[in-house]
Amino acid sequence: MERLPHRFGDRTPIAEVRAAHEGLAAGESSGATYRLAGRVLGRRGQGKLSFLDLEDRTGRMQLLASADGLGEEAFAGVRDVKLGDVVGVEGEAVASRRGELSLQLTGYTLLAHNQMPLPDLHHGLTDVEARYRQRYLDLLVNPESRAIFELRARIVSAARRFLDERGFIEVETPVLVPLYGGANARPFTTHHNELDRDLYLRIATELYLKRLVVGGLERVYEIGKVFRNEGVSFKHNPEFTMLESYEAFADCEDTMRLTESLVAAAAQAALGTTEVEVRGRRVDLAPPWPRVPLGLAIAERSGIDPLEGPRDEARLRERLQADGVDTSRDTTWPALVDHMLSHYVEPELVEPVFLVDYPVELSPLARRNPDDPSRVERFEAFCGGMEIANGFSELTDPDDQLARFEEQAAAGRAGDAEAHPVDEDYVAALRYGLPPTGGVGVGIDRLVMLLTGRDSIREVVLFPALRDRA
Repeated sequence: MERLPHRFGDRTPIAEVRAAHEGLAAGESSGATYRLAGRVLGRRGQGKLSFLDLEDRTGRMQLLASADGLGEEAFAGVRDVKLGDVVGVEGEAVASRRGELSLQLTGYTLLAHNQMPLPDLHHGLTDVEARYRQRYLDLLVNPESRAIFELRARIVSAARRFLDERGFIEVETPVLVPLYGGANARPFTTHHNELDRDLYLRIATELYLKRLVVGGLERVYEIGKVFRNEGVSFKHNPEFTMLESYEAFADCEDTMRLTESLVAAAAQAALGTTEVEVRGRRVDLAPPWPRVPLGLAIAERSGIDPLEGPRDEARLRERLQADGVDTSRDTTWPALVDHMLSHYVEPELVEPVFLVDYPVELSPLARRNPDDPSRVERFEAFCGGMEIANGFSELTDPDDQLARFEEQAAAGRAGDAEAHPVDEDYVAALRYGLPPTGGVGVGIDRLVMLLTGRDSIREVVLFPALRDRA
C-alpha cells in the first residue's frame, strides 16, 4: 500500500500568490517561493516539460514542471498525475513566456489519489440530480456552486454580526424536545429508550427563546436547524436553517424595522449592495419596506377579503375551488385563509413587503391588536415570490395563551395535523411575566436564495432531502 504524507503545512492560498505578483511581466521571475496545495484540474505538455493547472478554494494557477527543476523521479510523478489528484508543490512565482502567472516547480508531492473519472471540466457537472446527490463532485468541478456556499457563509456571518452589535446574545436551545411548538407544523417523532418516552425534533426555537426572555435575557437569538415533516418543494426542505430573535420591551413595529435592516445589512455585507436581481428585475432591499394589510392583499388578487364579515369557510373554499385549487387538506377557516395567501398573493410579491394585520386564528402566539381583538400584531416579510420572515408582538397574557392553545388542540382533534399542541410549561413561564417582546424568524435558506438569485432551495442547501432513486 502506497504511503502518502499525513500533512502538507505552511502552504499559501493561490489567491494570495496571484495578488502579490499580478503585474509580473512575461518571462520575468519574482524571486519569491511558495508552497501550494490543491487539486490538479488540467494537464498539458510532453517531453521534458509539463504544465498542470492547480486549483484550491481560492483560485487556480498554472504549474511549470521540468525534469531539470524537479529531478527525474519527481518529474516522473508529475507525468503520471491524473486529473483530480491532490498534490502539494513548491516553487518560484514566474510569468510564462505568454505572460501567465505560474509556479516554476522545485518540489512535488502526491497527497491523494483520484480513482474516479471527473465530469467534463469545461462544462462542469450539469446533471442536476447528480449535483444534489454528489455535492462533493458538484463543488469540485463547478466554481459557481462553491461561490454560492461561500456567499451563504458570509450572509450568516453578517446576520450574526448585525445582532451581536445590537446587544443580542446568541444561545442554543434543545433540538430534541418533549413537546414541539412555536409553529403550525407536523413534527418528526423519535423514541428515547432510557426515558421510555417519545421526543420530537423541534419545529421552531420560539418557545424556548421566549422562556429565556422571561429569565432576563432581554435580547436573544439562535441560528440553527429546525425540522418539519412536510412536503418537499422549490422552497421547502424538511430540515432548514432558521434565525430567530427576541427583544424585550419591543413590539411588532420595532421588529419589522429590525428585520428589514438585518436583510439589507446581510445583502450589503455579502454582495456589496442592497440591490438584487429577482425574476429579471432589479429589487432594492434597503429600508423601509411597505406595509400592506393581509386582507387587502388577498382581496386585490382574488376579489374576496377573507377578514371581512363572518368566518365563512364555504365562501373561501368555493373561491379557491373555482380556480382549480385542491382544498381537501384545508379543514379550518384559518387554513383556507393561509391557502388563499399562498395561492393568490405570495407568488406576486417580488418587491420586499410586509403583510400585516393578521387574524388571531392564524397566529396563536401573537399579541392581539388593542383596537381590534380579532386581529393580531403580526407581520410576514415577502420578497422574490416567497415568505422570508415571520414576526409579531409576542402574546404575554398566560390565560389568553392557554385559551389559544386549547383552540389549537381542538382544531387538531378535528383533523388539523399542523395544529399547535398545548404547552403547559410555557404557559407557566408566562405566569412569571414576559415583558412586552417583539420576535421574528428569518428563513436563512430562503434569504440565501434571494441574495444569490436561485429559484430552488436545493441550490443553497449543501445536502438537500431527495427521494430514493427510481
